[in-house]
Amino acid sequence: MGALDHISDLFDCSGGSSKHKTHKQLQTVEVKVKIDCEGCERKVRRALEGMKGVESVDIEPKAHKVTVVGYVEASKVVTRIAHRTGKKAEPWPYVPYGVVEHPYAPGVYDKKAPPGYVRYSSDPQMNHLARASSTEVRYTTAFSDENTAACSVM
Repeated sequence: MGALDHISDLFDCSGGSSKHKTHKQLQTVEVKVKIDCEGCERKVRRALEGMKGVESVDIEPKAHKVTVVGYVEASKVVTRIAHRTGKKAEPWPYVPYGVVEHPYAPGVYDKKAPPGYVRYSSDPQMNHLARASSTEVRYTTAFSDENTAACSVM
């Protein structure tokens, strides 16, 4: 920063607003919304397309998933859907099977999840329950096809 910039900042009469505005980052926001029919889909799409900063809206009715790409915040997208449509909206709570170590552990497996997804839990106690203990690992790998020296009967 040069001397002239420093002097111009001292005598700035713009009312205290900074010259450097922070721009929102382009991001993808995924939201879970129950969509029953084409009318519900159209209502959600119109609510989001009218929002400032939205680049595209993708709706998957069977998975009850709405994907919004744009210069928006996730919390504002969720509140906009809930306010404009009257539907319950929440951030997308699921992750693909491959991300979780034990997808069928209690607390992670969810019957309502779309095919190929399990519920994501940021709770450390829940993640601890989803991990197998060392005795479980020993028993499951004892008869594994990958461990050829594990059992001589096979």
